[in-house]
Amino acid sequence: MHDEAHIIRVQSGSAREWTPLDAFPEPLHTIFTTSLERSERLLAEPFKGLTTDGNVTPGLFPVEKTGLSLQPVVDAARRFRDALSADERKTASFDLDSDAWRKWHNMHVCFYRHGVCLFDLNDAQRNAALEVVRATLSAAGFENVRNVMKLNEHVAEISGRTEEFNEWYYYMSIFGEPSETEPWGWQFDGHHQIINAFVLGDQLVLTPHFSGSEPVVAKSGKYAGTRVFDEERDAGFALMKALTPEQQDVARIGPAVPREVFTIAQIDNLVLPYAGIRWDALTASQRDLLLAVIGVYVGRMRPGHDAIRMDEVRAHLDDTYFAWMGACDDVSPFYYRVHSPVIFIEFDHLPGIAFDNPEPTRAHVHTIVRTPNGNDYGRDLLRQHYLEHDHAHPESPHRRSHG
Repeated sequence: MHDEAHIIRVQSGSAREWTPLDAFPEPLHTIFTTSLERSERLLAEPFKGLTTDGNVTPGLFPVEKTGLSLQPVVDAARRFRDALSADERKTASFDLDSDAWRKWHNMHVCFYRHGVCLFDLNDAQRNAALEVVRATLSAAGFENVRNVMKLNEHVAEISGRTEEFNEWYYYMSIFGEPSETEPWGWQFDGHHQIINAFVLGDQLVLTPHFSGSEPVVAKSGKYAGTRVFDEERDAGFALMKALTPEQQDVARIGPAVPREVFTIAQIDNLVLPYAGIRWDALTASQRDLLLAVIGVYVGRMRPGHDAIRMDEVRAHLDDTYFAWMGACDDVSPFYYRVHSPVIFIEFDHLPGIAFDNPEPTRAHVHTIVRTPNGNDYGRDLLRQHYLEHDHAHPESPHRRSHG
């Protein structure tokens, strides 16, 4: 059920304006209603972060100089803001402490969308928004972003559902004031591609970062041949295949593929114990394969900062676990995750939403990267920054930039 004959062609909602829940057909009505109810409940909780037992491990993310300038990111964000009209700039701008950070979602319809929509911008403004993304990511990371967007256009081509799918139905938001010294960030939010980027001096946090696609390859149309997630799929599969049967039994935490990644939108405070096979149970060659899996995702960050992130990961390898769900063969869908004190990665094959297959297939992929123990959205860095600076005084840099 992976070919275009099985695409769902009935329009169900809009990606750019609110669609009443009772207007959605089943099963979307149930999916969206359940998702929104869950999101509202979870957003009411204070942010804590992903933990293994409900307790945040302190001291994992020190505020420190990396020696790698993020000036290109700051400059790109300023150029983007300057390219907007006064009204557009207001729409795109949020206080650094805004709860809009947590109001991203992957669904293709408009629920929590905020910021300026690239569809509504002219070419120069749109390119300026993309330059913010390009400056923050590696070449491979930016290529993934653009290919996901192109495949969103491909769904519109083959389904005719142009109100729901488009290459430019993505929203850019700036949090705080782009600065060389003060904390700020940006968010890119739309169907199958959400990036949260927090910047403090020359430190960069790029999570939560959700990326997915359905389908994962365009067989026709404007972007025929565009592919995504081959590397992510193959890296995880290679590690699982390299395990002995006994090791696979330890790694496999469930026989069936889950219907969604565990840390989807708004599930910021999940308590999830370590599971699967631990680093110290792997051979040297298997450890190399696990590092290769992690490297695929960390490699989406801009050069230099990806190496810093990998050093962070390497410091906690003894507490790093690899887990698998589903079969391990050349055609079956599967799920895997990597879990350590400082990084959490999920890869999942899902049922159809744009296509009419009710069971998971390899044609629909979701991935997410998070920073456990309170540093998603750079929150732990921001907490420490606030502790070190008096932000109560009205003339402090923080107050001046958010007055």
